[in-house]
Amino acid sequence: MRTVAEWLDAARQHGSLGAAALHWQAHERGEAPSVPLALMHGRLRVMRESAQAGLSPMLRSVSGMVGGQAALLSEAPFAARFGLAGRAGVYALSIAEYNACMGKIVAAPTAGSCGILPGALLAAQDVDGFSDDALVMALFAAAAIGHVIALQATISGAEGGCQAECGTAAGMAAAALTQLYGGTPEAAAHACAFALMNTLGLVCDPVGGLVEVPCVYRNVGGVSQAISAAQLALSGVACPISLDEMILTMRDVGDAMPSSLRETGEGGCAACHACRRS
Repeated sequence: MRTVAEWLDAARQHGSLGAAALHWQAHERGEAPSVPLALMHGRLRVMRESAQAGLSPMLRSVSGMVGGQAALLSEAPFAARFGLAGRAGVYALSIAEYNACMGKIVAAPTAGSCGILPGALLAAQDVDGFSDDALVMALFAAAAIGHVIALQATISGAEGGCQAECGTAAGMAAAALTQLYGGTPEAAAHACAFALMNTLGLVCDPVGGLVEVPCVYRNVGGVSQAISAAQLALSGVACPISLDEMILTMRDVGDAMPSSLRETGEGGCAACHACRRS
């Protein structure tokens, strides 16, 4: 199962990307489907716990650069006006800040992008009442997408820039949301392709070498990209570039990036004079 096309074939057999991923993992590990299903429920619990813990106004990272800002976002008088995107942004920021403050999170697919996928799904549950079972199957759909990207490109910022971390997470979240809201496996693939397209070329430039600035704020941007991409796909808009090709394009763009823009702390935001003074 190295390509999206193969996953789509399996999804047609099993009914959804999530069901195909659950079946595949159980088969690969020689387990009953109930075993990986229970493990994924456990991952969802950790995601929910980190989202809530990250909302503490007292939270601060060791550097002092981040922490407590998700609480500000959550308590802002206008927060409710932004609907699903607003709620998802709060959760994405809270989980990313909690990670920066050494809290327990689920790397989805990496620690630096950990808020995007759970932020999208937990917000959808809040807004539209989806069950935990539905969220877990959406997480399996996201896992199928992440599996292909990891094999065909990279999920490492040091190798491919932040497009490989927050971009991949946005693509996984877009696919998960599309399945959650009743889209076809093909629509989920289109959603992911749109998310990757719209984050193409995103650099990895952590200030001070820490996964804090701009990382935590890119989680908020990434979840917004995921929601927009899912909206396009669920509306019947097809990405003009296939997801398999978009993944390879992301790989090629990452390979072309100079080392200064791949987690070395030498370019981008990390090179700003204000950041160097701090």
